[in-house]
Amino acid sequence: MIKVISSYNSKKQKLIPTLLLPWLLSLCLMENPISSYLIAWLGSVFIFYLTLFSPLKYLDEGTPISRQVMRPIVLLQLVFAGFMCCTSIFYFLDHIGYQYLRDINSKNFVVNADTYDLAQCQRYYVLGHACLVIGLIVAAKRQIVSNYQLRIDLDQLLLPACVSCLLAAKIFGSLPGLTQFSLLMRGIAELSGTLLMVKGFYSRDVKQLLSGGAIFTYILLGSTLTGYKEAVIVKILMLLFLLLPYYKKLIYVTALPTLGILLYILPTLATTIRAQAWSGTDSAEQARREAYELLVAPNTFEYIGDTNWDFLKDRFSEIGMFRNYVNFVPLQHGYYGFELLGNSLIALVPRALWADKPDTENISMQRVYDSGAVNRLSEVSAKTRPIVDGYLSAGAIGICIVMLAYGLLAQTICNTAERWFGGYESGCILIFNGIFQQLWRGNNLEFLINNIFYGCVLMCLLFVLLRRFNILIPKQAS
Repeated sequence: MIKVISSYNSKKQKLIPTLLLPWLLSLCLMENPISSYLIAWLGSVFIFYLTLFSPLKYLDEGTPISRQVMRPIVLLQLVFAGFMCCTSIFYFLDHIGYQYLRDINSKNFVVNADTYDLAQCQRYYVLGHACLVIGLIVAAKRQIVSNYQLRIDLDQLLLPACVSCLLAAKIFGSLPGLTQFSLLMRGIAELSGTLLMVKGFYSRDVKQLLSGGAIFTYILLGSTLTGYKEAVIVKILMLLFLLLPYYKKLIYVTALPTLGILLYILPTLATTIRAQAWSGTDSAEQARREAYELLVAPNTFEYIGDTNWDFLKDRFSEIGMFRNYVNFVPLQHGYYGFELLGNSLIALVPRALWADKPDTENISMQRVYDSGAVNRLSEVSAKTRPIVDGYLSAGAIGICIVMLAYGLLAQTICNTAERWFGGYESGCILIFNGIFQQLWRGNNLEFLINNIFYGCVLMCLLFVLLRRFNILIPKQAS
């Protein structure tokens, strides 16, 4: 046992400095912005390889990766860094292609100030990615021992848990000041329903399959009405990750084509719904029907292609907005220091206790408008993400602090959920990923800290409640 722990700690010591190599190398090449960008972008791919597939991978070696994909080192890292760090390639390719076309007589790409800005932003991204993972592995345990277990088999609890959480979400949503609990309970319901469908499909249990399938379909269709592409992508990713332990080969083969189809469909779907429903011209359901008709209509391939490329380079990637922040701070506005943290603490106070509390949405959008990242007249709510808020607070040092804390908190909360709620499926999948689903993608500090704080409050309340009703019992009692 001592030898295993020593090997585990040795792996941690080797892995942590290796994670920073892509950032350091891209920094050395900063005078060549194209090379610097590509090294930084490939650096995130390198970090994925190191932590998930290499001999240094920081996973429980006694458990197949398919049985731990919902843990933060896999799911949270892939979604967060995949969206934040990897999607910028579309914006970069568009930038390089545009410059190349403007100088068709040259055999070299044209490099300007924007290219240097893009490279700098990507270096910040890979630094943030590395710090996130360092935080995760520092807080990770070689093996998590649950202190409690479910008295009733999880398969039998999934449907009651899903229905109960949906009802609780409805009740919380109708009570002033408790909306955040409504969203968190809905997250548990989504995971419970989707896991119920997956288990029903695998075990050929018709009751589980139909009830879980109905819940997942309801959730997915609701996501298509929001006009946000991420809402749909995240639900499909959730399904693929839950299916992986049961249909490993099938998911490995179909995952990328499935995401490709989504990226073909979603831009047109989201654009149409936003244009029609958000403007009040049509209902969301009517806008969705119009989007579907447009997708299947003949001779629309070129239009869809243009829409998709605009989506990939401008809305799928956020590096274009990050450029605005890098040019805004510290050249036009000093670093924010502790201001964003102060705003976050104010946001924690319930409005029922402070009727005149400043509106968190307005406060968090102010820096977005000031930097010029989004026009004030735009209907888009383009909030900053943790890496950007770290930069705005204190530059590269701010990114390191914010992302290290992000990883440490995420992994610590997941460890606690597994210890309290009976292990991986009930603790990690349902409780951690249900309540703290916002951590997958991240948000600005004001909303993120609020979600984490009240998520922890809810997790504690659920633990007490389940213990009170004898659903959770001490493990040694069995």
